[in-house]
Amino acid sequence: MENLYDAFVKGNVKGVTKGIEEALNAGAQAVDILNDSMIPVMEQVGRKFEEGVCYIPEMLVASRVMKEAVSFLRPHLIDSDIKPVGTYVIGTVKGDMHDIGKNLVGMMMEGVGFKVIDLGVDVVTDKFVEAVREYKPQFLGISTLLTTTMPKARTVIAALEEAGLRKGVKVMVGGAPVSQKFSREIGCDLFAQNAGAAANMAKSSLEGN
Repeated sequence: MENLYDAFVKGNVKGVTKGIEEALNAGAQAVDILNDSMIPVMEQVGRKFEEGVCYIPEMLVASRVMKEAVSFLRPHLIDSDIKPVGTYVIGTVKGDMHDIGKNLVGMMMEGVGFKVIDLGVDVVTDKFVEAVREYKPQFLGISTLLTTTMPKARTVIAALEEAGLRKGVKVMVGGAPVSQKFSREIGCDLFAQNAGAAANMAKSSLEGN
């Protein structure tokens, strides 16, 4: 596990894909490689980020390695008919064009097994509502990086209530100015300080832990 972790955070795509190929040739199932090795490593990256052992550059590199590794593994996963652990819709609210934090959360969510629907930036409230109605996700991530756009997160939650969709989705809000207090005040279900914690929290919540 530690060797695989090092390969992920150092961006050693060739080493990871070679290891996957060797495991497949030795008879390992694609679904087991994903669930027992790759996803746990991404969860470990998230935990080490929370502990201050690794930083955003390492998380970004590990996320990109995960994407390459999943792409390499995908034909075998299709044969295994593997399903994502859940669906996560995410977007940055109207009036805010920041996407780095949102993208990092999205990559970490994919890393722990979620199908991610990225709505982009400057997303109007109705688009959040329609995405929840269309994709029926277990989670909705609302990103707001400006104090001036923070009230839009409250607006999105109110719109979900009005549309009768609020009970069917767990809402998370994130961004530099966001606090746990603000998250509670606007009626969010979950709050995490960073992308790694958010991904692990969503996965644990889904599993009922």
